[in-house]
Amino acid sequence: MLIKFFNFAAELVSVSVFMNFKGGFQPKLFTTLRKGYDSKTLVQDLLAGVIVGIVALPLAIAFGIASGASPEAGILTAIVAGFLISFFGGSKVQIGGPTGAFIVIVYGIIQEYGMNGLMIATFMAGAFLILMGVLHLGTIIKYIPYPIVVGFTSGIALTIFATQIKDLFGLQVESVPAGFLDKWVVYAENIGTINWWALAVGVVSILIIVLTPKVSRRIPGSLVAIVVMTLATLGLKYFGIEGIETIGDRFTISSALPTPSVPELNWETITRLAQPAMIIAMLGAIESLLSAAVADGVIGDRHDSNQELVAQGIANMVSPLIGGIPATGAIARTMTNINNGGRTPVAGIAHAIVLALIYLFLMPLVQYIPMACLAGILVVVSYNMSEWRSFRAIFRNPKSDIIVLLVTFFLTVIFDLTVAIEVGVIIACLLCMKRMAETTNVSVLSDEIDPMADTDVKGNLDHLIIPEGVKVYEINGPYFFGIGNKFEEMMGDMGGRAKVRIIRMRKVPFIDSTGVHNLSNMCKMCKQMGVKVVLSGVNPDVMRVLRNAHMDDVVGRENICSHISQALSRAEDIVRADEEA
Repeated sequence: MLIKFFNFAAELVSVSVFMNFKGGFQPKLFTTLRKGYDSKTLVQDLLAGVIVGIVALPLAIAFGIASGASPEAGILTAIVAGFLISFFGGSKVQIGGPTGAFIVIVYGIIQEYGMNGLMIATFMAGAFLILMGVLHLGTIIKYIPYPIVVGFTSGIALTIFATQIKDLFGLQVESVPAGFLDKWVVYAENIGTINWWALAVGVVSILIIVLTPKVSRRIPGSLVAIVVMTLATLGLKYFGIEGIETIGDRFTISSALPTPSVPELNWETITRLAQPAMIIAMLGAIESLLSAAVADGVIGDRHDSNQELVAQGIANMVSPLIGGIPATGAIARTMTNINNGGRTPVAGIAHAIVLALIYLFLMPLVQYIPMACLAGILVVVSYNMSEWRSFRAIFRNPKSDIIVLLVTFFLTVIFDLTVAIEVGVIIACLLCMKRMAETTNVSVLSDEIDPMADTDVKGNLDHLIIPEGVKVYEINGPYFFGIGNKFEEMMGDMGGRAKVRIIRMRKVPFIDSTGVHNLSNMCKMCKQMGVKVVLSGVNPDVMRVLRNAHMDDVVGRENICSHISQALSRAEDIVRADEEA
């Protein structure tokens, strides 16, 4: 019966807005089910969903608390966003929910703008994500340089670790400052207030998480740690040891269904929160698409990046309405889903249902979980996020990659993720432009041209003689603003004996406005000096740009030649006409 329902839903939605949308957006859930869905796959998906739901529970609680929100916020986000990402997503096996990458940025937004500010920023981020998907920017986001991704991921990991020191050691600190260095100063000043029982709970939790996979990979170590350490804490309280702080000591736990609320948006609020909203959107897009790409490699499938962005956007617009926090694709839970047999989005939906049942019927038990145990879980999460092996491997790459990595990493740690991503992308772009400029070169030919080495020579000739009074300049590579000065230096001898200058552009794949401006100025200077300019081998795309800029009027249409043989012939005619005059 359940299979029939899924197939009916797939057919129904196949004629809906998603299947007929101009952009061609099609959720994987419906395209997968329309191809056939049997009982064996359903059982595998349901079992995977149950296991992933259990794995997601402690992480959702820990991420909610570490972000400065509440345990309920973390679980509700995992339920609602997890369901929507699987329902509308572009990946068959992606599992969505709150992740460690958002902890730092969410905590900072709450500290500066409050929960209402976080709600608005998350809602706006969802709108940005949908816009990215509609504009088909999913493939572009994949081109963010790898050193930037590793740099800010490692920086986030170190920052998360720093936020957990207070609970891990049970330090008696009223408030922990937001700055990374300030945190460690406060920790050092209060090192004498360590609660050794809390530290023992945290350390044992870490050991349980690390050792559980050696016994069974199907049982999540974080869940085992929570169960064991919660029971241990209750046992210690029975014997009079009361110093271990639990979730119930810090939060009032409730399993009541949230009342949806719509944020009040005005222009002042939008402009104030636009930057953090864009950072949430960019971070969510990067992490979700990286997770989907990794999943593709494991299951041999191909995700729809633009559809995935739309799903992430829908989830992040709905999540804050019920008190949730930002969500994205979670690679650890996605891999857990794959490893336990999940092969369609039904598994992700099942995981959300499992979490919903836990929230409704078992939420009061969450209050007994020790904070030190959650700190231990997040310490392991931060270690797994650190990507220290990738971090170390980049040091074998070119210096430019190392610079981008270290700048992004230290800016993430010392300042915040917003500054790190902005500066990291700018530096990466500048270095990329520098590399492109270095790949473009200009050569001068003054005697003859070997037809065997050239593709734009017409006719069966042994060699092409460059006439006296003619110089040939060849541009090899893109003609953009980065090469402009180099070309001007090469052409610096404008006052020489050359009467005609041929510029071969057969190896110029594109030209930008700066290149057009530079070329136009050069042609005008040549005209003032009585030197004719002939363009040779201009490809159709470059020619279209030149014509739009009216370069054919500057150079003369008769001086734009399709190949070097024609250009040399035209140059010879110009020289002869000049001599006769």
